[in-house]
Amino acid sequence: MKTDIGPVNLALVHHPVLNKKGETIGSAVTNLDLHDIARAARTYGVHRYYVTTPFEDQQQLVREIVGHWQEGHGATYNPARKEALGIVRLAAALEIAIEELTAVYGRRPLLIGTSAQPQAKTLSFNELRSKAAAREPMLIIFGTAHGLAPEIMTIMDATLPPIQEKAGYNHLSVRSAASIILDRLLGD
Repeated sequence: MKTDIGPVNLALVHHPVLNKKGETIGSAVTNLDLHDIARAARTYGVHRYYVTTPFEDQQQLVREIVGHWQEGHGATYNPARKEALGIVRLAAALEIAIEELTAVYGRRPLLIGTSAQPQAKTLSFNELRSKAAAREPMLIIFGTAHGLAPEIMTIMDATLPPIQEKAGYNHLSVRSAASIILDRLLGD
């Protein structure tokens, strides 16, 4: 893995995101996204993985799942899972995650959006690695449901290119997309 990359953080946004009709909605947190993205993120040295949702019931679900693996039976049963879920942070909104990271790094992180559709301000993985090599902190932002709402995309400093389908099918789970993007950015 590359060791000269600046601090990388992830955010998984549950609101505002789009449904298949293009309407802005809030989506549900899933156990699989928490676990699988945390494990991939920890594997690639991501500093923090934010799960953002304004919905109190969904926040409570995140606290319960993470708590089980941090303090509950899961903490002793599976220490590797405990370590991975130790980087998970809960935020009511993306803006809160950005504020926290700005305080940590003393400057706002570079905001990098992801989408299954081509977007403006796209950087190649090589271009983003060059920025990261300059020790630029970054926050890579993923959307649930059918992707990030336009109001989130407008605050991005850049976006990554979409993962190109090879068989006429383009509907990856966000956890699969996150793993592919992490490997393309931080892998050998």
